[in-house]
Amino acid sequence: MTLWNGSYPFYPGANACFPFDTTRAVIVTIFLSMLVMFIIILPGIRGRGRLFWFLRLVLGLFMGAVILTVQFTRDWETGWVQANTSYKSFSPVQVNTDIGLHIGLAGVNITLRGNPVNQINETINYNEHFPWNFGADYDRSYSKGLEKGLPSPILYVAEKFSAQSPCAVHRQYRITGHYVSLTLWLAFCTWLISILLFSMSILLYGGQMLLLTATLILVSLLLFSTARNTLKCPIQFGSVSLRTDYGESFWLTLAAGLLCLLLGLGIIILNSVQQEKLKLIFSLDKSSEEEMWDKSCLPAEPSCSAQDGLMVPLGELCHVTATKL
Repeated sequence: MTLWNGSYPFYPGANACFPFDTTRAVIVTIFLSMLVMFIIILPGIRGRGRLFWFLRLVLGLFMGAVILTVQFTRDWETGWVQANTSYKSFSPVQVNTDIGLHIGLAGVNITLRGNPVNQINETINYNEHFPWNFGADYDRSYSKGLEKGLPSPILYVAEKFSAQSPCAVHRQYRITGHYVSLTLWLAFCTWLISILLFSMSILLYGGQMLLLTATLILVSLLLFSTARNTLKCPIQFGSVSLRTDYGESFWLTLAAGLLCLLLGLGIIILNSVQQEKLKLIFSLDKSSEEEMWDKSCLPAEPSCSAQDGLMVPLGELCHVTATKL
């Protein structure tokens, strides 16, 4: 049985997954370009301040790149399972596949990969994205998948996250993803403010802004954990089930948050206990340079012999006569 114009309700070819995330590639390229640019000017910095300056540069760029990149990644929560399952609706044909679930802040990605890729005279390599961010309609994307005739495993997993699903996880993930994204944007703004304060040598306030950045990052992780730990329906494929765990983006964000927390606390503690070491780390200890500058600006003191030669009694001074013009 065929549908419109004799075409079957299935893909004529596989919708293969894209090899990498272009948004992440653009962000990483920008930050790496900034790092290379600063490394080029690194030899112009003299003394031991070069090492501290390079460490501050690497840590600052790392935190900013992580906070910005995880906004667009789709691996906050991931899971894989290998199962024998039906490939098409109303078909008894079974295929051996690897099924992957990747949950991000703005939607869910479902991957279907044949094991091997070529089975039943088809290439089984799919990666479908179903958005749920504000401004996107998840159910409409799911309906389009039904119209295109996506493979049954993809539709089965996507149906679990729809608004009409009895699992009731669509609302939690959608709202949580929105607030996590908003919190991370605030963290990115506070990170920029901290970089500005450090460049102006306002170290105490810069450390406090880093502490606020760490607080916002950790709050975003806590918000995402509340949505993940809600009771969900099992995603079952025969005798095996698809289980998810925290993904790369979650752990990377946690590392950036802990790093901001340690650096912020360290700067605040050093500012109150040992300010000289803190100034040394930020290359602000210029006492020796100022002394050298003062000595170079002062005129050279004449020697004793020169002073003796310049000592002339007042009585021997020549009187200067002024002539009238």
